[in-house]
Amino acid sequence: MTATSLSLSLITTSSLDLLSEQAKSSPRLRKNCNFHTSNEAACHRLLNALEPGTYIQPHRHLGAEKDETMVLVRGRFGVLIFDDEGSVQQQFVLGASEGIYGVTIPLGCFHSMIALENGSVFFESKAGPYAPITAEEKATWAPSEGDAACADYLEKMHAYFPT
Repeated sequence: MTATSLSLSLITTSSLDLLSEQAKSSPRLRKNCNFHTSNEAACHRLLNALEPGTYIQPHRHLGAEKDETMVLVRGRFGVLIFDDEGSVQQQFVLGASEGIYGVTIPLGCFHSMIALENGSVFFESKAGPYAPITAEEKATWAPSEGDAACADYLEKMHAYFPT
């Protein structure tokens, strides 16, 4: 393969700004940009832009090799790690001022994250192929996305990260 036949994907300020604008315009307040070519790819690599107010139901990944690595690109994220009953076991901020730039979450570990600043983006990598989160992987002790109780639960999550 020659250098001219390679397809490069540059991550630039402009591309991050565009991704963040798309997240702001999305009803879910998030948007991803995949670098893998299909859902069947063995390795999934993507940028995830989250805006404040998005709700990600706590979940875990149970498939073999489904550890998930997230690396901060810009902004700040609050990350919560839960036990099987829904008690917060650990919380931390991915952010430059905190000196924490990434995390690998092992399979089977309940987790969620919230955007603490507009324009926040992280890089994510995990094993493919894509498989939708199963009922067993969703936290039954947290509201499902779209449920009326999401706003209250999100507020409780934010309480772990006072400004």
